[in-house]
Amino acid sequence: MTSRARTALTALEAIPVVSGAKYRTAHGFSAIRDGQKRRADALEDRAGRKPPWLRAQLPSGKRYLRLKQLMRSHRLATVCEESHCPNIGECWNAGTATLMLMGGVCTRTCRFCAVDTGNPGGWLDPQEPRNAAETVRLMGLGYVVLTSVDRDDLPDGGASHFASCVEAIRRASPKTAIEVLTPDFRGSEQAVRAVLASGPTVFAHNIETVRRLTGRVRDPRAGYDQSLKVLEAAASLGKDILTKSSIMLGLGERREEVRQAMLDLRSRGVSLLTLGQYLRPTPHHLPVERFIPPAEFAEWRAEGLAAGFVEVVAGPLVRSSYRAERALMKNNAGVELDSAPSPAAAIAAPAFS
Repeated sequence: MTSRARTALTALEAIPVVSGAKYRTAHGFSAIRDGQKRRADALEDRAGRKPPWLRAQLPSGKRYLRLKQLMRSHRLATVCEESHCPNIGECWNAGTATLMLMGGVCTRTCRFCAVDTGNPGGWLDPQEPRNAAETVRLMGLGYVVLTSVDRDDLPDGGASHFASCVEAIRRASPKTAIEVLTPDFRGSEQAVRAVLASGPTVFAHNIETVRRLTGRVRDPRAGYDQSLKVLEAAASLGKDILTKSSIMLGLGERREEVRQAMLDLRSRGVSLLTLGQYLRPTPHHLPVERFIPPAEFAEWRAEGLAAGFVEVVAGPLVRSSYRAERALMKNNAGVELDSAPSPAAAIAAPAFS
């Protein structure tokens, strides 16, 4: 890229785009900011005002600023920024980040997600594997999470590009543990095999919500059973790889539905589970039905452990990649929950085996 083209690209990216508005990306295709068009009939949050336990610190600190500069200089997107994650300051200052591969525009329009949506028309950055590997090396990470937007415009959903990024990081930082948080690849076992062949430590894919709410929460091209199929394939094909998934609470799910989702995940061989509070990113997204108190997250963690998960990280501000390097420390990734259940309560929790 010439210096003139780079200057023009930077100027284009600096133009602010209103949430819900359509815009043209620097690569020439159109997209919608924050993934949802502006809605005149936007619903009010039924849950009311945010409770005090949902306050997160504003991002700041030397490591946060350094990591942000690295991401910009290597033209990498992070799910931390794109999804408006409340933990960005904590994780980045701890030297942990989730790189979002294949750009910042998703082909799907899930109603909970603030990632921009559009059709990249097959565009990929051929330098991304090298740039991702160089960023991980410069950061000196012992653990990195790689995720991506959905890319239904690519024949394999981007699986081969995903694998190339993992392999590049492996070569540059052989001691770094790599977690992949993948899209569903439209349920393709061949795509799952391609990612597994690159040698990740953990294979993650999120079911996001319970079966009944999937059609309301996720894009029509996604599916509860399709996600379970991907996780089952990863668990059966990746014998030495841990599988992981995540569920958002507060969207109107019932307790028995959450229990059934846990059962469904365990029966497909999923080892790690995260549970967090759904937070509405913009007024055009789904409203929050209920704010889950920390004590209830503690109860869900106890039930999940009793169900046979290796670890369940649960808490209001927990996200699927939150402090992922701590997942096997058996301490809820350091999240402190008020009124945690006693050991007796954990033993009495129902088992889903």
